[in-house]
Amino acid sequence: MVIKVFLASSSGSTAIKKKQQDVVGFLEALKVEYAQLDIACSEENRMWMRQNVPQEKKPSNGIPLPPQIFNEEGYCGDYETFFDAKEDNAVFAFLGLPPPPGSKEAEHVGIVENGNHAEETIAENGNVDNSIEVPEEGRNGNAHSDEEQAADEEEEEGEEELAEEDEAMEEDEDVAEEEEEGVEETEEVVEETEEVTEETQAAAEEEEEEEQEEEDLQSEEEEELLQLEEEEEAEVQEEEEAE
Repeated sequence: MVIKVFLASSSGSTAIKKKQQDVVGFLEALKVEYAQLDIACSEENRMWMRQNVPQEKKPSNGIPLPPQIFNEEGYCGDYETFFDAKEDNAVFAFLGLPPPPGSKEAEHVGIVENGNHAEETIAENGNVDNSIEVPEEGRNGNAHSDEEQAADEEEEEGEEELAEEDEAMEEDEDVAEEEEEGVEETEEVVEETEEVTEETQAAAEEEEEEEQEEEDLQSEEEEELLQLEEEEEAEVQEEEEAE
């Protein structure tokens, strides 16, 4: 199986260049064999890529932009889906390849396959309760006299009262700790909110710049196609006039 990465070597978009470098660099880091197919220098590569990207995966204008990734003839995805797979440690699954032994992705697959072993074992055993219930007659063994039983009951009541007092004290301590933690969490949330707001604004600005660059690239490609069509029509017309 050969991984095919369709790129544009002469792209004027900085965003597209960064995405292409990210994909290629990460595949090399994982030691995944792949082939680069340039759509800028080969019309055949350009047309094959556009025809084999599924219709539902194409942008609204119908022209998919590089990088686009395939496993042989099978479509894997674009940069966004590749990035999501990288964040989830699932690049080999994204590429349709088995993860190498010892990798994080292989460990994750093993955990998923074996993750419910204990629950399945319990289900197979029918949740059997193996505890043995002592008959009521044997619980006190009839070995205690009435006085001893009364003493035992008083001792148990005293222990219960002490346990209740301890629980009450622990609850008070827990409440105090929860209040302190609540104050700290509130302060942290305020700080995180301010950071997220700044990061969100910066990300939105960067996304707008990338979208503008992609639109410019698409416009350039469309102009190139129109120019090629006009040149071909002019050549045909000249040939007809020469005849």
